[in-house]
Amino acid sequence: MLKTIAVSFCIFVFAILMSMVGRGGGNFYVPILIAAGGPMNQAATSAQLILLATAIVATFVFHKHRTVDWKLALAIDPPTDIMALVGGYFAHYFAGYYLKFVFAALLVLAGFFMLRPVNERISHNKKRFGYWNRHFGEYDYRVNLWMTIPFTAAVGLFAGMVGISGGSFKIPLMVLACGVPMRIAVGTSSAMVAVTALMGFTGHTIAGDFNFMWTVPMVCVAVIGGLLGGKISIKTKPEKLKKIFAYTTLAAALFMALSAYRGFGIEA
Repeated sequence: MLKTIAVSFCIFVFAILMSMVGRGGGNFYVPILIAAGGPMNQAATSAQLILLATAIVATFVFHKHRTVDWKLALAIDPPTDIMALVGGYFAHYFAGYYLKFVFAALLVLAGFFMLRPVNERISHNKKRFGYWNRHFGEYDYRVNLWMTIPFTAAVGLFAGMVGISGGSFKIPLMVLACGVPMRIAVGTSSAMVAVTALMGFTGHTIAGDFNFMWTVPMVCVAVIGGLLGGKISIKTKPEKLKKIFAYTTLAAALFMALSAYRGFGIEA
């Protein structure tokens, strides 16, 4: 009972932080659930449901404040969702410690990239095949579909396998490669997180990795955290959101790497 309360409190705190920066929080939920004694695949499944609930309530807040670019999400998210289902189903074919090490390495890259200073770019008016000049609200940006679509498909496969949403990688993609303003990237990522999490959760559940009674209490507190995080994010400067995103990503990478090291050679 005490362990459940402690884990739920940690998830509540991270639900607030992750919702602020457009991430479901799976890269924290998974290590927390593993530390609580859950197997890798079961932790990944529970994390997917938790971040699904969190992302939905955060998206409602961001949509209300018009920071969700739905057309951008519909253009780049489907490959992620399809591959998340595939990744969730096939995750049990891989050793848990291997997934943790890969997970940590990719998070380090995402965190460091987001610490780089970036000027929000204005898209070029010249049309070019495979490049989408997007206007949303007061912003203009250019989306390189040749790079974005394959990247989001790969993110979905990996996200589904390890129980994350992919927001840790989609936000750097949108901000650094496509010139999407941080505030729009956060809102749009939240909408994509929900769908990706649903597909990953479905794949894991079909494979038989879901523990209903263990997950439900944590989903409830995550919903409250997601609602609060979305409201706080709207009032926070984009520069601060970017730093919070980077540092929490690096912290999650360290947490997962330590967990992988402790379990190396033990977990099948």
